Amino acid sequence: MKNLKRILSGIIALTAMMTAAVSCSSSSGSSSSEDSSHYKEEDEVALDIDAEEVKGDTDVDISGTTITWLADYDINPSNNNDRSVALALFEDVYGGKIQFVQTSSDEKFSKLATMILSGDPVDMFPYEWDAVPNGVVKDQYEPLDDYFDIMGINDGLWDDMEDIIDMFEFNGKHYVVPYTLSDPLLITYSRKLMEAEGLDDPYELYEDGEWDWDVFMDMMNTFVSNAADGQTRYGINGWFGQAIVQSTGHTVINYDGTKFENNIDDPEIEKAELLMEEIASKHLYYPDWIGNFPDDESTLFFAMADWALGSSNAKNAEDADLMIVPFPKAPDADENYLCCNFGAKMLIKNSQNGEAVATYLKCERLAATQDEYKEAAKEKRLIVEKTAAGVTKSFITEEQYDALQSYLDPENITPMFDFGYGMGERMYGEGEYTYETRGVMNNLTSALLEGNEAVDSWATLRDSWTGVIDDEVAKFNGYLK
Repeated sequence: MKNLKRILSGIIALTAMMTAAVSCSSSSGSSSSEDSSHYKEEDEVALDIDAEEVKGDTDVDISGTTITWLADYDINPSNNNDRSVALALFEDVYGGKIQFVQTSSDEKFSKLATMILSGDPVDMFPYEWDAVPNGVVKDQYEPLDDYFDIMGINDGLWDDMEDIIDMFEFNGKHYVVPYTLSDPLLITYSRKLMEAEGLDDPYELYEDGEWDWDVFMDMMNTFVSNAADGQTRYGINGWFGQAIVQSTGHTVINYDGTKFENNIDDPEIEKAELLMEEIASKHLYYPDWIGNFPDDESTLFFAMADWALGSSNAKNAEDADLMIVPFPKAPDADENYLCCNFGAKMLIKNSQNGEAVATYLKCERLAATQDEYKEAAKEKRLIVEKTAAGVTKSFITEEQYDALQSYLDPENITPMFDFGYGMGERMYGEGEYTYETRGVMNNLTSALLEGNEAVDSWATLRDSWTGVIDDEVAKFNGYLK
């Protein structure tokens, strides 16, 4: 149970970071200005914005409009941070403002429901997996279809995201319109350690199309078997069960636009679950929460979203030469599938500022696609974060940044979304973080890795929860037209 609690605290931290990361604003920085070496009154990376060049024929006049943003993080800069590129565009080109209403991560959904019921003004809310279908059937969100012209979707600005936007279509409407991919599940490793162990560089294998489960397992088995007498080694630490399943390109819940379907019996899902079973049975997985790539050379791979990369670089000596790759491809998959989050914001039910929210989403899309803004975002990200005493807290190398951007390009990789994560607490929820109370999707991606006493095989796990999935699928199918 001690290990489970550590994992839970890590996953909660991951969820919070993933939520904050969908904004380009660095709102997750320290709450004390003494923790930063960058003291400034203006943005460190200035943007040269020509409003007339940015505006298009379908833009509307939202000058002077203030969006009420309810969240557990602020889009506006604070703690000596820069404005995001998107916020700079929204304010300087379109004349909009963001008013932040603060809530906690635990209370934000209840706060949203209360504000909607009481008629308090609220316009925009962070996208999370629970939005579709659960948030939609609770009548919390408005569809964005009527604002596609304002957002530039019909003008080619979102062309490479069209399949992803349609992936989220629910009941004939688009409530989630991702402007970018975010928070990919990455494998961090040390090139120095790989070379010392006589192992190939995973990044080179990925570039050559050879980074798959088989190579991944061979590397971990070799690394662990090479341990000296008295030395304990592990193949991997971190959070990756979901990435194993999604690397198959298959989902636990299928949706064809008219109905949901339980897909737990899919043979490819079974292969992913059996891989987790093998990793656990061979003791390749170190279950305690670390939060960074370990600096003691005891573990070959660290699995986590990119929020942990900067601190992993700082924790390890620079000559560790850390690098990142996506989770390896399933051998039978037709392409590389990415476990990730999505940069998106939700338009709130009964909002009177839909045009302003749509304009803000267009600014996020411009920031994610236009070369001059992408370069500014890169400059911001490459700034080394230090304490006032000059100690490096976090940094990302240019090579890592460029690789990360390539992994977030839908031209290079196919992102995955499983509607099972959006079907409420019974399907995706921590509960008291016991096997019996937490969500089905949580158990399907964790129980076999943990070696839970209640689960002796994939067959046991599958049979224990298929009935619950059937019940939830039937419930949500009842909301469909």
